[in-house]
Amino acid sequence: MKFLVLCLGNIGPEYADTRHNIGFMVADYLAAKFDAPRFEIGRHAFTTEFKHKGHTYVLVKPTTYMNLSGKAAAHWLATLKAPVENMVVVTDDLALPFGKLRLKGQGSAGGHNGLKDIQATLGTDVYARLRFGVDANFPKGRQVDYVLNAFSGDELIELPTRIEKSGEAILAFGAMGLERAMNVVNVK
Repeated sequence: MKFLVLCLGNIGPEYADTRHNIGFMVADYLAAKFDAPRFEIGRHAFTTEFKHKGHTYVLVKPTTYMNLSGKAAAHWLATLKAPVENMVVVTDDLALPFGKLRLKGQGSAGGHNGLKDIQATLGTDVYARLRFGVDANFPKGRQVDYVLNAFSGDELIELPTRIEKSGEAILAFGAMGLERAMNVVNVK
């Protein structure tokens, strides 16, 4: 069985270590952990894949920039001939405290432009998403600056552990299915 792991972020060195690129960081972690081949440029994304316990996980880092993530989602679902139920989107979330993970199977975009575009393109809000809390520690009107800046020094200490937990959540999604994985991921 194949799973599409759509890891949101923006391409370019200026975005590399920003809060908005947590999806890319999780993809890089999983690729390294499972000795996946180098990411290759494909249509609308950099991709690689790895196998774990009989499942194939296709890691997709869109090259469309955040606001057009739906193009990558639609293209790679069609290319893999995978149902939307086999896709999990990894994204940052301002509404959650730093490092808190929340796995959900449907819902609003919560103001996130990447999720808005995915929902508009796919015509549904019913798909798995792993939200990685980046907190909302910014002055009013400075949201964009905040998510496009690097993590704080204190956050950087905890970041590797939280990225590892995100990887575990994705593997749980593939191994157990969404409902059971939610019961494991959302209680931590």
